[in-house]
Amino acid sequence: MSGSWLRSCRCYFNYNVTNLRGYVRAAAARRVRITCHRDSDFVRRCSTMAAGEVRVRFAPSPTGFLHLGGLRTALYNYIFAKKYRGSFILRLEDTDQNRLVPGAAEAIEEMLEWAGIPPDESPGQGGPAGPYFQSKRLDLYKQTASQLVESGHAYYCFCSSQRLELLKKESLRTGQTPRYDNRCRHLRPEQVQEKLVQGAPHVIRFRLEEGVEAFQDLIFGWNRHEVAQVEGDPVMMKADGFPTYHLANIVDDHYMRVSHVLRGSEWLISTSKHILMYRALGWQPPVFGHLPLLTNKDGSKLSKRQGDIFIQKFQRDGVLPEALLDITTNCGSGFSTNRMGRKIDDLISEFNPSKITTHSALLDLDKLPEFNKIHLQHRIESEQQCNFLIKELQGQIQEAYAGEVQQDGDVMREDYIRRVLHLRKGHISSLRELVSATYSYLWVRPSFSSQQVAALSTESQHIASLALRLIKEHGEAPAVDELSRDLNTLAKQTKSTKYREVMKLIRLTLSGLQQGPSVAEMMVALGPAETSHRFQKLLSLSDTSSEMPSFSKFLKGSQKISTTPGMTDVL
Repeated sequence: MSGSWLRSCRCYFNYNVTNLRGYVRAAAARRVRITCHRDSDFVRRCSTMAAGEVRVRFAPSPTGFLHLGGLRTALYNYIFAKKYRGSFILRLEDTDQNRLVPGAAEAIEEMLEWAGIPPDESPGQGGPAGPYFQSKRLDLYKQTASQLVESGHAYYCFCSSQRLELLKKESLRTGQTPRYDNRCRHLRPEQVQEKLVQGAPHVIRFRLEEGVEAFQDLIFGWNRHEVAQVEGDPVMMKADGFPTYHLANIVDDHYMRVSHVLRGSEWLISTSKHILMYRALGWQPPVFGHLPLLTNKDGSKLSKRQGDIFIQKFQRDGVLPEALLDITTNCGSGFSTNRMGRKIDDLISEFNPSKITTHSALLDLDKLPEFNKIHLQHRIESEQQCNFLIKELQGQIQEAYAGEVQQDGDVMREDYIRRVLHLRKGHISSLRELVSATYSYLWVRPSFSSQQVAALSTESQHIASLALRLIKEHGEAPAVDELSRDLNTLAKQTKSTKYREVMKLIRLTLSGLQQGPSVAEMMVALGPAETSHRFQKLLSLSDTSSEMPSFSKFLKGSQKISTTPGMTDVL
């Protein structure tokens, strides 16, 4: 662990030591309690991070599927854990039973695995601090709530939903923020007992107290929110026996030995409330760090209703997980440098928590194709990952062209697909581009008519012969640069066809298209045998040009022609 990070952890202690007199005066003015023992505990916890005692958690609710905001929170927790040789925990907060989405719990863990940030402990993985579903820890919450009631820090509330609704409406009518009036905290013990014996519906509320202590957030610095002055006593246990977030999260963080809570900044204002609950239970709070929000590039909030921010959609669209991790960190902070193309190991090594700022991270998804292009190139250049890409592309070719490509054809061979990938790396943003119409010539033979040929040149036979001779001279492994130079020379050997028309004719012969990669690259990608076959077709087309008008009518609307295995001709 770096000295700078340890120093930032110790600043809570140093602040009080070096500025104790001024801090006490300020605390008195703000009614903040000073607890010096907390400082030494804080330093001790931070100092043990290098020993592998860091434990962080990502705790989403399976009321929906994983989206970009959640992935970013999980990522920062993951790289924090790996940076300091700790553990990354996935805990599912499924206490809101009415809003659970079937399949969401399993999908969240699957998406973390897909993204390359798998949890060390989780519902699927198991672990020493389980169970990792809150719905399976209800006895623990009930026990803790009863403990708080017995110690006087919580109480039973019997207010009906109708009364609470009337309180809310009255507050809104008078222009005040709705809050509970704490009525039931003043019930006498015998009144409470009588209602419990009668089986009256009830919740358990936590008793908020004034004089909240300040806490130092790793990102936002010193904070305190006098919640008792602006809120009513919060519900801890609902009438259905399930806990609210406020109770469940502190109970789980305590018993799962979570050392650092890294969560969204929307929870910053609730942290003072949570610290009150920790103190009431006699527990040591974890270190808190609240991450700035991830927003759209215009600063507006990411919304699940947008539909296009869910991780499963990115996966279906062919976005690489490395690209998602890269773009969500590139737009934010917390790293020694800011560059494109970082893999997970780079993110871990360059991570510096002290550099996380409080500014929102503006996400520009229009840049995602560029990030994907960079990481796709990385995969192509890795022999092992390239093998996976080849198998994936083989499946996409079969799906896109079905019976048009022979299973045992040359275009399905690994060496052919590998050559295509290496030629196109840095140009394509996803594998799916290679099975689009733009690249169909790679997998099936194109069609073109004698009229198209005649419109470009009257020397098609001569050009085809020159091209066949050039292919023979270059042998089995032509280089794009050398081939490009020789094609320039070839174009000068025509009598009346200009260079531009020569290239258009060759492109038409090879792909049936007017645009695409360079002609030289097309020839290298297709290979000498297939390239020769296509120029032979040009020769034969010129020989039988008198028969082509009626034949081209028959071919109208067709895109693909083939006569040999590996390249299927479609009439």
